[in-house]
Amino acid sequence: MRPLIPLACLICFNIFLEKCICKSEHDQVLSISVSTQEHVDTVRNMTSHNETVLWQPASPSYITTNTEVHLYIQSTSVEFVTELLRKHGITYRVLLENTPALVEMQTRNDTSDPRSGGVFYERYHSLEDIYYWINKTNQDHSDMVKIILIGSSSEKRPLYVIKLSGRRDEVKRAMWLDCGIHAREWIAPAFCMWFVKYAIEFYNQNTEITEMLNNMDIYVLTVMNPDGYKYTWTTDRMWRKNRSVNKDSECAGADLNRNFDANWCTTGASSNPCDPTYCGQFPESEPETQAVAQFLRSHKDTVKLYLSIHSYSQMLLFPYSCSYDEAPNHNELFELVKEASTKIRRYYRNIYKYGPGAKTIYLAPGGSDDWAYNLGIKYSFTFELQDRGRYGFLLPPSFIPQACNEALLASKIIALHVIKNTQ
Repeated sequence: MRPLIPLACLICFNIFLEKCICKSEHDQVLSISVSTQEHVDTVRNMTSHNETVLWQPASPSYITTNTEVHLYIQSTSVEFVTELLRKHGITYRVLLENTPALVEMQTRNDTSDPRSGGVFYERYHSLEDIYYWINKTNQDHSDMVKIILIGSSSEKRPLYVIKLSGRRDEVKRAMWLDCGIHAREWIAPAFCMWFVKYAIEFYNQNTEITEMLNNMDIYVLTVMNPDGYKYTWTTDRMWRKNRSVNKDSECAGADLNRNFDANWCTTGASSNPCDPTYCGQFPESEPETQAVAQFLRSHKDTVKLYLSIHSYSQMLLFPYSCSYDEAPNHNELFELVKEASTKIRRYYRNIYKYGPGAKTIYLAPGGSDDWAYNLGIKYSFTFELQDRGRYGFLLPPSFIPQACNEALLASKIIALHVIKNTQ
């Protein structure tokens, strides 16, 4: 029987030579340096492969010369992709060698009970846990919390807004905070939960949050894209869009942050339902977008601050993203994010870029922050939380506290400015 062993080895080796594919043990994430137009074309084509997912930038159209590309690759394609990169002389390095281990770390939960203390907020939570937490928070803090159902998702999941208020009379000023518009950005819902916990726990203890709650209502939409978020827990951790059915296409979902009526579906968005930045059939075609837009339109006289939380790349952004035009109050908004970035660096030794979206990253039409700004909410911001690419969307739970505290610091700086400068 011994001769069969070398024969089997030879057969396997011949298959390897014929296909140039050697199955990697784990899915990986590569950082790819694109330096020529040939590289651009090669990497763009590579991202259309169904076993790769583009992490950064958000769309192949954003890949240009001198771009750093972060590409998620399934284990069965790792050797094929790396061989192709080497063949074209494209420099790359492995960012993450074992993504399943990080996913397991993110989904491991010691407890789903909010009463378990601080540890609960240092974990990522399933959609079911988040819905339970919303109801429990309402029950335990009915003097400060009210739950508002503003609509439902494409798959009929509820869109719950938490209304936070100080123990005082009615006020005519409010702030909006949404998280989880992109399904795979798990640190975003974690921040919304962290923010609510902090606001309730430190009301009448911390000067800044007390001033905020005494002078404005705060509306918090913890998961704007519940269908997509659920899908990242059950089926595809890298999913970005919602889960709506697209007529005449097998590809599901639209990018909710390309579906608002702000230069809708122009350069920077896609009309192809299979693309990650698909803009939808028309502005507000998606029920999640429509629910948020209708709520804000009905509260446009009181909502003075709009804040949308994303990841990753560590940026503090303001309008416009849909064009290169400057917002009328550009200088004021610029100074605010500059101050926030400076203080984050001072207290947490972390660097956040800042500026108007289009000029700081790229054109992104149909975004919620631009739409809110055009509605009349002149303090409108998007925060991109940790990190800058080391872990990307697979940020370990141990990073949650600092990431949330950084965003909380920036939120307080901006909110206190809004209180002083609005009625």
